[in-house]
Amino acid sequence: MRLMGIVQTLTSAGREIVSVLLPSPCVVCGGELPVRARRGSCCEACWSALPRLVPPRCERCALPWSTAQANGTFTCVDCIADPPPLDWIDAWGLYEGGLSELLQAFKFRGHDFLARHLGTLLLEALDARGDREFDAIVPVPIHKSRHRTRGFNQAALLGAALTDASGIEMDERLLLKCEARAPQAGLAKAERRANARGAYAAAAAVAGKRILLVDDIATTGETLRACALELSRRKARGVAALVVARTP
Repeated sequence: MRLMGIVQTLTSAGREIVSVLLPSPCVVCGGELPVRARRGSCCEACWSALPRLVPPRCERCALPWSTAQANGTFTCVDCIADPPPLDWIDAWGLYEGGLSELLQAFKFRGHDFLARHLGTLLLEALDARGDREFDAIVPVPIHKSRHRTRGFNQAALLGAALTDASGIEMDERLLLKCEARAPQAGLAKAERRANARGAYAAAAAVAGKRILLVDDIATTGETLRACALELSRRKARGVAALVVARTP
């Protein structure tokens, strides 16, 4: 078996060990990846330069904005016209530059071991908000056919990492994707809403629980909206959402 084939069969932890032992470039800058100054497959310099999402931003959906009130908060036009059915949506950073490169490697290039490091960003964002009163972390689910193709659900890896860091239990059984749909990438906002509507099914056990949805990226928020609507239909006590990155 060739080396890459062996690496692909390893566990996430095994692939991270291999990335340390074998020569490998930083997934962001392509430069040398020092053993001691790195976060997974990202060098410490690029990690430190990841674009953080800071005010001003929408207090409901975390959309960044160029102008706002003096306190740095506002509500965007879309959230005023059609408020999302969530207590809040928040993100650690902006989906651009190094963070977009990192998430692409995590999701599509086999760097699933980055989940542990990305989980620290989620915890940082959660603690900055000061809201840990949740009964369960629920990762945004993918359909079983997509899971077979990709081999993992990136949201579940992030949710597990956040569980390890925060102590809030994750329960994947509370929400499933019951219908395979086209990928949301490349669709307009209205198309994304139609594409996500009715694709998810929540368990009866969600009743009375406050849920923290976790995913890697929020673009228009329509996937999170569809998940929250289904959880609310099943009588969840409340739903909030936390992602690693928000598109500008």
